[in-house]
Formats: sequence, structure tokens, C-alpha cells
Amino acid sequence: MNIRDLAYLVALADFRNFSRAAEAVHVTQPTLSMQIKKLEEELGVQLVERVRKELMLTPVGVEIVERAREILREAQVIKEIARRAIDPESGALRLGIFPTLGPYLLPHVVPVIVKRFPRMELYLIEEKTDLLVAMLKEGKLDAAVLALPLEDRTLAQLPLFDEPFMYATPAALGSVDGPLMKLSELADERLLLLADGHCMREQALAVCTSGGASERGGFRATSLETLRQMVAAGMGSTLLPKLATLAPVAQSPNIRIRAFAEPQPHRSIGLLWRKSADVGEFMQALSECLSVPALERLN
Repeated sequence: MNIRDLAYLVALADFRNFSRAAEAVHVTQPTLSMQIKKLEEELGVQLVERVRKELMLTPVGVEIVERAREILREAQVIKEIARRAIDPESGALRLGIFPTLGPYLLPHVVPVIVKRFPRMELYLIEEKTDLLVAMLKEGKLDAAVLALPLEDRTLAQLPLFDEPFMYATPAALGSVDGPLMKLSELADERLLLLADGHCMREQALAVCTSGGASERGGFRATSLETLRQMVAAGMGSTLLPKLATLAPVAQSPNIRIRAFAEPQPHRSIGLLWRKSADVGEFMQALSECLSVPALERLN
């Protein structure tokens, strides 16, 4: 039994299909099938039930797959420790970021990161928060930029910056009383919000609760840009993170943006990585590349 065989078994558990699992681990289907069979023979137990085109794990297979995942995570940690020990600022960095922040932050921080770490290969992965956390814990990501707080004792975190929320409303609604808006002005408003699964939905709901607003029923956007277009079309008002309202992001003349008076509602952004990876000094340097450009734009 070796690490490779365990990786094959985990892939089969994830895809429940020999062809797709083989493709994921870059081997042929006969090779994967043969190695799984050899693993079963070595362990003396059946791991996989094959019924026509359907595939499922046996009860002992389920238990062994969970142990295999732990072993693969630890093996990845060992590789990371060795790589960082040789040269913390070289090699590849797999950095995750969530969709309502990535398009508005990355254009400003990626050039800074590349200049600061010229020998490092940067891979960016944009996914929703829950998936990014899972990928981080499984060793599929080295770090992730996420909204705080995030309670997980296995993850280290560094605060980066606080991003204020702005009030976006159709310009056709008329003039406003002043440049700054009190949170209490949201009372009885019904705002357009993102669909479930977006961390910004929960953040916006918290602001709504504080201001006495509620969600408008019958519509939930799947992206921030869809929200923006619905406001421009006069369908209602919403909350937008400040970076999404700044140039070079194209702004619609049909949307009026208002800032909130202090204390401004905001979301806190942080950098997270596994505590088991001995990369604290490197992450501190990376956090400066992420926070400084962001704060320059927000101030």
C-alpha cells in the first residue's frame, strides 16, 4: 500500500466513476481498476461494490477512505514543509478568493504580489467560501482570502482590511438628502440580495437587521454583477462592497451610490492558512501585499 493507491481510492470515492476518477488522477481506467483491485487484495476486504454501471463504497470502504483522506492531507503538509524550507518565496502558491471580492481586489494586488515574489508561481482559485475552506483544509489550497470571522481551530488567520458597504439605489428614484446615509434610513426598505451560498448574503442580512430592512422576496441574484444590473433596471436597491463601486469597474449612470455615515457597516477580510503549515513569516509578507493596495483604494 502506498500514497498513490490511497489517492486512487479517494478519487474513486469522490467521482463514483472509474473513468472520471482515472482522468482526475491522470492514469488510464484499466490502471486505476487494477490498483484498486490490488489494494483490496492486500487489505483482504472489499472496498468497492460494482453493480452494472453503478459504483458504491462498502461500509469498510467508507471508513478507509476517511482515513486515506487524512493521510493524503498529512503527506501534502510534509511536501509543503520541505518546499517552504528550501525557499519560502519560490514554488507555487495556490490562493483562493470568493467571487464578490476577487474581481475587484485581484487586479490591484496581483501586480504587487508578482513584484514582491518574482520567483513564485501564483494560481488563483475563485469559489464560494464553504468550498474554499474545504479545499484549504484538504491541502488543495495554500491560503485563502475570506471574510472574517471564520471559526476553525485548524486555520491561522491574519486580518487584512475592513471593506465598507455602500447603498446602491436606482437613480430614477430622485435626489438624496445628503452625501452620507444613516443606517436608520434603511428602515422598512426591502433590498435585493444574493442567493444562498454567498457569504455576502449573510453579511448583507446582518446589515438589514441592524437598519430595520428586510429582503425583497421573489428574486435572489447569483452574482454581484447581476445585482448591479437589477438595480440599474429599477428593480430595487441593494448593498455593494465599496471595491465594487470604484474605478476601473464600470459604473452605471442609472445607479446612485451612497456611503454610510459612521459607524459604517462593513465586512472584514482576512488571509487564512493551515496552522500545520509552518509558513507564518511568508503569510505575513503576503498579507502586506494584499492589504496595502486595498487600503490605499478604500481610504
